[in-house]
Amino acid sequence: MNPSRIFTLRPVATSLLMVAILLVGLLAYRLLPVSALPEVDYPTIQVTTFYPGASPEVMTGSVTAPLERQFGQMPGLTQMTSTSSGGASTIVLRFNLELALDVAEQQVQAAINAAMSLLPKDLPAPPIYSKVNPADAPIMTLAIVSPTMQVTQLHDLVETRLAQKISQVSGVGLVSMSGGRRPAVRIKINPTVIAGMNLSLTDVQTAVMNTNVNDPKGNFDGKLRSFTIDANDQLKSAEEYRNMIVAWRNGAPIRLRQLAEVSEGPENAYLAAWVNEKPAVIVNIQRQPGANVIEVVDRIQKLMPQLQASLPAAAQLEVLTDRTMTIRASVADVQHELFMAVILVVMVIYLFLRNVPATIIPSVAVPLSLIGTFAVMYLAGFSINNLTLMALTIATGFVVDDAIVMIENIARHIENGASAMEAALEGAREIGFTIISLTFSLIAVLIPLLFMSDVVGRLFREFAITLAVAILISAFISLTLTPMMCARLLKPEDHQRRHGAFMRWVEASFNHLIARYDVALQWVLNRQRLTLQVAVGTLVLTVLLYLVIPKGFFPIEDTGVIQGITEADQSVSFAAMSERQQLVAKAVLEDPNVASLSSFIGIDGTNPTLNTGRIQINLKPLAERSDRVEAVIRHIQTRVADIPGIQLYMQPIQDLTIEDRVSKTRFQFTIEGPDEQELVRVTETLVDQLRQSRKLADVASDLQNQGLQAYVEIDRDTAGRLGVTIDAIDNALYSAYGQRLISTIYTQSNQYRVVLDVASDFSLSPQSLSQLYVPSLSGQQIPMSVLAKVTESTTFLAINHLNQFPSATISFNLASGVSLGDAVDVVRQAQKTIRIPPSIRTHFQGAAQAFESSLTNTVLLIFAAIITMYIVLGVLYESFIHPVTILSTLPSAGVGALLALLISGNDLGIIGIIGIILLIGIVKKNAIMMIDFALEAERTEGKSPREAIYQACLLRFRPILMTTMAALFGAVPLMISSGIGSELRQPLGIAMVGGLMVSQVLTLFTTPVIYLYFDRLAAKLKARTGWNLNAPPDYSGPDS
Repeated sequence: MNPSRIFTLRPVATSLLMVAILLVGLLAYRLLPVSALPEVDYPTIQVTTFYPGASPEVMTGSVTAPLERQFGQMPGLTQMTSTSSGGASTIVLRFNLELALDVAEQQVQAAINAAMSLLPKDLPAPPIYSKVNPADAPIMTLAIVSPTMQVTQLHDLVETRLAQKISQVSGVGLVSMSGGRRPAVRIKINPTVIAGMNLSLTDVQTAVMNTNVNDPKGNFDGKLRSFTIDANDQLKSAEEYRNMIVAWRNGAPIRLRQLAEVSEGPENAYLAAWVNEKPAVIVNIQRQPGANVIEVVDRIQKLMPQLQASLPAAAQLEVLTDRTMTIRASVADVQHELFMAVILVVMVIYLFLRNVPATIIPSVAVPLSLIGTFAVMYLAGFSINNLTLMALTIATGFVVDDAIVMIENIARHIENGASAMEAALEGAREIGFTIISLTFSLIAVLIPLLFMSDVVGRLFREFAITLAVAILISAFISLTLTPMMCARLLKPEDHQRRHGAFMRWVEASFNHLIARYDVALQWVLNRQRLTLQVAVGTLVLTVLLYLVIPKGFFPIEDTGVIQGITEADQSVSFAAMSERQQLVAKAVLEDPNVASLSSFIGIDGTNPTLNTGRIQINLKPLAERSDRVEAVIRHIQTRVADIPGIQLYMQPIQDLTIEDRVSKTRFQFTIEGPDEQELVRVTETLVDQLRQSRKLADVASDLQNQGLQAYVEIDRDTAGRLGVTIDAIDNALYSAYGQRLISTIYTQSNQYRVVLDVASDFSLSPQSLSQLYVPSLSGQQIPMSVLAKVTESTTFLAINHLNQFPSATISFNLASGVSLGDAVDVVRQAQKTIRIPPSIRTHFQGAAQAFESSLTNTVLLIFAAIITMYIVLGVLYESFIHPVTILSTLPSAGVGALLALLISGNDLGIIGIIGIILLIGIVKKNAIMMIDFALEAERTEGKSPREAIYQACLLRFRPILMTTMAALFGAVPLMISSGIGSELRQPLGIAMVGGLMVSQVLTLFTTPVIYLYFDRLAAKLKARTGWNLNAPPDYSGPDS
C-alpha cells in the first residue's frame, strides 16, 4: 500500500491543500491570545470582613468561625485558609480544578447569606468576596501622587473615579488600595472633660447618630403643584459637627467642640503607603483566576487616558508595575529562538544534502507544519505562551525528520538511476510505514503527559498536545507534499553537478566518516559480548545518575519584580513601624538595579498585622542591570541587614503561582492541629531546628504570638454593685480605643464615616484607662480604675486556620546551590528529630507540595512512556522482541541528559523530565530506521540477520545523522538562550542536546548488537518451545 501515490500524481490538489493549511494556520495565529504560561489556576475566592477595633480572638470567634462553618459545607472546596487579625478577617477558598469559578462564586454568596444572622450586628459592612488568588501578585500596580493634595483627597478621587472603572474591566478580580486613607470626620473626645459634664462616650455616640440622619421625608401633592420634602437633617462637614449640641446643662447647650477635637481626617489612621519615598495611594490590580494577563492589562491600558483625564491636574497617575512587559519580552525571545531553530535546521539539511532543490522541500515542510499547528491550538483554546512555543521550537527538529527520511530515500533511488517520478513513488512506498511508525511511536511517548494530574498536568497538557499535533501534521506533509515536490524538483543531474570547494570538503568528510563508522561497526560486531556489557552499564549508570542528581520542581524565573515582606517586633507601634519601613525603602532604592518600589503598612486585608509591611520592588529591564534577580535579592539583603528592629524577606514574583496564601519566603510547610499551645511549641522548635541547616535560607513562620495585650480584668461584683453593665464597659472601651464608626455621611458619589475615639494623649498606654469613665444605670460616671484592673500579657497578633483548625506556616528559601529536593529532605528529617504528637498534622503547601507529589509521579511517568511506546511498537511490528531492541536505545539518552544537567549545575525539575521523555521519543527513531531496513533485507533479499543489520546501519547512517543533528540544532537555541524566561527554557535545551549527543554515539553501535542478540534469543526460544516472538506482518501487496 502506498498512501503517497495519489498526492504525488495530483500536484495541484496537493498544493492547494497545503495553501489551505497555511492560510488557516496564519489566521489562527492572529487570533491566539498571548500569555506567560498555560492557564492552570485553581478557582480561588477571597472573602474579607472588617470590624474595626476587634481583637484577633474576637474576629476569630464572632466573624471567621461562623463564616468557616458555612463555607465548609460547600461541595468542591479543596482547601480553606483564614487569617484573623486586629479588625480584619480574610478567608481564602480554593476549589478543585473541575469546578467553574462562577459556580464557586454562587456557592460563596449563598454561604455568606446563610452566615449573616450569626455575625455581629454592628459590622460596618457585610463580608466582601473577590474572585482572586491573594498569592497571585498584582498584574498592574498604579500610583497616584500629588505635590499639593492630601492623601485622603487622593484616596477619595481614586475610590470614586478610578477603582470602579478598573473593576468593571473583564478579567479583573480585585482592585485594592494599599495605604488608602478614606476621608472621614474624626471626633477625638477628651474623656475627663465629658466625665466632668456627667456625659459618657455613649451619650456622644447617640447624639451624633440622632443629629446626622438621612431618612425619607415624603412629599406634598396639592391641586396644582407637588413638593418634595427635604431638610438640613444631615451634617456633612467637620465644622457642622463641631457646632452640634450634645446635651443641655443648666439651660445652656454643650456643643461637641467643647468636648472633642473634630477634624477631617482618615477613616483608619493606621494605614500608610509610599511610592519610592513619597506618600501616595497605591492601586493594586489582581486578575481573576484563569483570566489572560495580557488581555486584561491591554484593556486597562486603553482606559488609562480616560482615567488620567478624570483626575485633577495636581494628581498624577503612574504605572509602577506592568507584569506583561516581561511576559511579552519572554514570548518574543522564544519566538526569536523558534526562528533561529528553523534556520539552523535548514542549514543542517543543506550541509547533508548539498542540493538546493532537496533543501527547499523540508524547508517548506517545517514552517508549514508549525503554522498548521496554530489552527489546532486555536480550536483547543490554547494560547501562545512559553511552553507552547517551546514545544514548537523542539518540534522544529522533530517535524523535519519525516521529510528528511523521505527525501533521503527518494534521492537514493535517483542516484541508482530511477527517474524522479519513479523514485518518488517507490521511495514513498518503501518508507511510508517507517514514517507512520516513527510518528505514532513518538506521539505514544507524549500520551502519559496528558494523564499527569493536578496543576502540573494542566501545565504540560498544552505542551504535549501542541507537540503531538505538529508531529502529526509533519507526518501528513511528509507523506503528501514531500514526495510530490521530490517528483518535480529533484533531477538526476543534480547529484552529478560539481560542487564548490567547501561542499566537496563536506562530502569528503562525510564519506570518510562513513568509512570510519564501517570499520568501527565491524569491530563492534566482532565483540558483541563487550558491547552488550556497555549497554547494560549504560542502564545502570542512568539509574545511578537519577538517584544522585539534585531534584527540583520549576525554575525560578526573573520577571523583574520582587515581593518583599517586612517584619518588626510584634509590639511595635504604628509610628515606629512607619519610620522603619521608610528606612528599608530608602536602602532598597540605593541599589543600582532597582527602578522603583511601592510599600505600605497597616491592617487592610492584604497586610495582616501592624508589625508587618509589604514592599514591591521593580527592577530595571534585564539588559540594563548587572545581575539577575537572585543576585539582586542578595545585594538588597546586605544593604538592609544593618537597619535595626526590622527584617526584610524577599522572593521573586513568578508567573506560575500554585500557592493560595502569601508567605515571607518562597516554599511553605504547614502545621495544623486542634491544640493551640502544642502547635506553638512544635512550630517554634521546628523553626529553630531548620535555621541551623545550611541548606535553607530565610526560615520564617507566620506565627505571631508575642504581641502585647492589655487585659482588662473586670470586677463583676463591684460593677454590679455600682450599676455598671459589662456591655457598658465594652462599649466604653470600643468607643475610646477602637476607631468606632458611629454614623455615615451620604453624598451623591460616596459615603463617608464619622469616627469616634479618644484624643491621642489619652490612648498612649494601658495607664490611660485610669482616665476613662463608664456610665452606670443611674447615669453616674464611674472611673474604669474602680471597675477593673489592667494587666499586660502576650497574645496572638493573628490567628491562622487551615480547614477550620489552628495552623502555622513555616516558609523558607533555598541556600545557594541547593535543590528543592534537598530542602524537602532537610525539613522531613528535622520533623523526625522533634517530638510531634499524633494530633498535629504537617504537610507542604504550594510549590513544595506539588514537587513532593511530582517526585513519585516522575518515575511512573517515564515508565508509562516506555510501556506505551512498547505497546505501540509491538502492534506496529507484530513482534515482542523488536520493540525491546528499539527501547534499548533509551538509557544512553538518559545518561546524556542527566550528565548534561549535572555538569551545567541544573537540577532535575519538571522541565528536565519533559526533556527526557521527549528524548525517549527521538532516540528510538535511530533503531526504528535500522531495524526497518534490516527486516526488509532479511525478508526480500534473504540475507542473514548480521548481513541485514550491517547493511541497514551503513545505508541509514546518513538519515540517522541528519535527523539527530536537526533535532539537536532545534534544541540549541533553547540551550543557549539568555533573555527573559531563559531559566524555563535552558533545562529543556540542555537535556535534549546532552541526550542526543551521547545517544547518537552509543546507539549506532549498541543497537545492531542488541538486535542480533535478541534475534538469536528468539530463534532459540522458537526451537525449544515453538513460540515465534517475531511474527512480522506481511506488508507486500499492490500499490494503490
